[in-house]
Amino acid sequence: MTNTPETGTDVTPAIASPKVSAWNIANVVTVLRLAMVPFFAVCLFLPGTGWRVTALAVFLAASLTDLLDGELARRYGLVTDFGKIADPIADKALIGTALISLSILGELTWWATAVIIGRELGVTLLRFAVLRHGVIPASYGGKVKTVLQILAITFYMWPGVPDLVRWITMGAAVLVTVGTGIDYVVRAIKLRQVARRARAER
Repeated sequence: MTNTPETGTDVTPAIASPKVSAWNIANVVTVLRLAMVPFFAVCLFLPGTGWRVTALAVFLAASLTDLLDGELARRYGLVTDFGKIADPIADKALIGTALISLSILGELTWWATAVIIGRELGVTLLRFAVLRHGVIPASYGGKVKTVLQILAITFYMWPGVPDLVRWITMGAAVLVTVGTGIDYVVRAIKLRQVARRARAER
């Protein structure tokens, strides 16, 4: 869920657009989400049900800001290159911290954490690698992936949720995460090809 605008294409070549200051409310919300990550991690490791519930509340609040910054950026025309990069980084920092913390606590298998974080890091590096050609916008599958990851992590943190429900939800999140990762690779290749053709025609 990034604060990129809806597009009708799979890739968005770099083109001139009206300048929007990076210091806007949408980006401030993104930065605040990033700042919530360490506080969330501390709460998760502190003993007691109260701290676990607090960690869950912080996690859900941070996750909701992901919807908020995207809506603000689209509604008020506040889409910036900073937001396009910072927003997914903030998302991955939150999700990655939650997964690693749960695995350290022995509540989540490390292989699921490794697969999801490996995919997220790979896509982030891919975004930077093709940035000079353009920006790969968020896809519908990417949004579904994020929702499934948030839901699965919530179930793992919520006391009393049956293990079967946790496993099924996390399994679905892992499958969609891998599938959308492959989709990003395909779209990155297309973006590079489009950019090369555009340069050749100049």
